[in-house]
Amino acid sequence: MTKSKISTKYFVEMALLVAIILLMAFTPIGYIRTGGLSITLIVVPVAVGAVTLGPAAGAVLGTVFGMTSFIQCFGMEPFGTALLGINPFFTFIVCFLPRIAEGFLTGYIYRGLRKTKIPSGVSVTIANLCCPVLNTAFFMSALVTLFAGTMRETYGMTKVIPFVAAFVGINGVIEAAVCFVIGTAISAALKKALRYQ
Repeated sequence: MTKSKISTKYFVEMALLVAIILLMAFTPIGYIRTGGLSITLIVVPVAVGAVTLGPAAGAVLGTVFGMTSFIQCFGMEPFGTALLGINPFFTFIVCFLPRIAEGFLTGYIYRGLRKTKIPSGVSVTIANLCCPVLNTAFFMSALVTLFAGTMRETYGMTKVIPFVAAFVGINGVIEAAVCFVIGTAISAALKKALRYQ
């Protein structure tokens, strides 16, 4: 296969995944609203891109994810809107950095796994599971680090700790399960169809 054909397939898939992220972000497809928490399914196309196209693509898709998350803070998502009202700069960081890191690292995790004797299918599955786990871990770490003082002052630690536990327990598990099933299936199918290694 020529380099130009590979490049064309790369950019076509990238454009498709960006379009999917945008579609999911601004329709009910991308988020499951549960009271004050939002479970995002946008980790799926980020994981798929990171696995099939590599770390750089994962970072780009994570950036698009972060951009849509930040836009949600302008009145579209109650929790994000509240964060924006407290500190717009910290909110920007919380929305962008975890998502960029998750996509980038997922790509490297898959790349690293492919250098081992682990079968390709298992590598795809592990990488797709890592993406939502990294998203939850990085997002909550950034949120607690940057907004801990405000959260303590406003709600007290007796409410902050249950919130963090609920976010990780509910959001993290559902996002991981969805990405584990759907992301793995899509990634495996794309890699087979497009003959990515």
